[in-house]
Amino acid sequence: MGRKKGVAPRLAEALGIVLGTEEIPMRLRAWDGSEAGPTGAPVIEFRSRRGLRRMLWSPNQLGLSRAFVAGDVDGPGDLFESFSALSSVGKFAELKAFRPPTFGERIGLVCTAVRVGALGLPPTPPPEEMNVTRVGRKHSKKRDAAAISHHYDVGNEFYALVLGASMVYSCAVWEDEKIGLDAAQEAKLDLVCRKLGLRPGMRVLDVGCGWGSFALHAARNYGVDVVGVTLSKEQAAFGRERVINAGLADRIEVRVQDYRDVHDGPFDGISSIGMSEHVGRDQIGNYASHLYGLLRPGGRLLNHAISWNAGEMPPDPDSFIPRYVFPDGEMLSLTVMIGALESAGLEVLDVEALRRHYGLTLRAWVRNLEENWDEAVRLTSEGRARVWRLYMATSALGFERGLNGVNQVLAQRPGGEEPPLRRREWM
Repeated sequence: MGRKKGVAPRLAEALGIVLGTEEIPMRLRAWDGSEAGPTGAPVIEFRSRRGLRRMLWSPNQLGLSRAFVAGDVDGPGDLFESFSALSSVGKFAELKAFRPPTFGERIGLVCTAVRVGALGLPPTPPPEEMNVTRVGRKHSKKRDAAAISHHYDVGNEFYALVLGASMVYSCAVWEDEKIGLDAAQEAKLDLVCRKLGLRPGMRVLDVGCGWGSFALHAARNYGVDVVGVTLSKEQAAFGRERVINAGLADRIEVRVQDYRDVHDGPFDGISSIGMSEHVGRDQIGNYASHLYGLLRPGGRLLNHAISWNAGEMPPDPDSFIPRYVFPDGEMLSLTVMIGALESAGLEVLDVEALRRHYGLTLRAWVRNLEENWDEAVRLTSEGRARVWRLYMATSALGFERGLNGVNQVLAQRPGGEEPPLRRREWM
């Protein structure tokens, strides 16, 4: 049997230890040009020794994520194929938090690092990483504001490249796969308006209003007055400019405000689109109760949120999403969300699952990013663009495989006007 040559076979062994599998279903390319793994399989490229060193010091999802964001590791081909292969084996496929390596496995990683000249001190994490625990108590107003700023205050021009003209950062609603992202987002905004039963003269609260897209659609097409709240100063500035340009400044108010500080109800309707993921399991009951108190009797709440569909799994603060994308974010199950709304006194009228729609939306965002890659890097940083590419591609796969869902839950405060007998009013 011939001796293994080059760095790649050693890297394959190390990656197998981290993933918890004896054979990795991908082609591994090392910085010395050597390759290992099945021919024709998706390629994972280790561009430098730092990639292995990051895995040595953080032999889990965080170590791999740091290596990708820093550019030490890359998927030079179809990113969806590479991540699909990576997530189909070992600890990824188990849908559980990474099991820490055993003592013997750690020794194996150290020996591999020594053999390929990668042993050394832990590399500094990429600057795009955030450890939100240093900011204050979890879900305090200060810490929530810092978490939101980390994700959203990275430049409106960057978001425009990714999201397109609609500037809507949540799951679109696709009549079919050919209608295009902007049309699918407009369909989603209109669906929310119809579910809320909006009519001229109503007063609406948009919790987590983003760049003002829902407020603009509702005021322009349904004649309502809208108060939008966000914790992102950049979003608010952009939204206010859009409102002025649309000639709707007398109908729409955009505030930089925590939803917990909104006390000027009542509102005839409340939309919360892609916001409650930031609330957290411990606070979701207070969230539902506060929105209940802001609704007038008969007023409706539309809660549009991502859900975790793969069973119980404790949040891991030392994984990719909490450190790079949504600090302190938690995906709750649909059961938990409905339970919180009902416990607050709201009557659930309708639930619509949009899981497949988010896969299509995320793939459209990835295409926008890849087609405008150089400009995206110029507007932010290569690391930030890589965070988004990794996050959106892996999230698309999660929705397509059913690990994640996204649901619109329509609820109503009892009293006032009765809901329709059938849901055809808004479908």
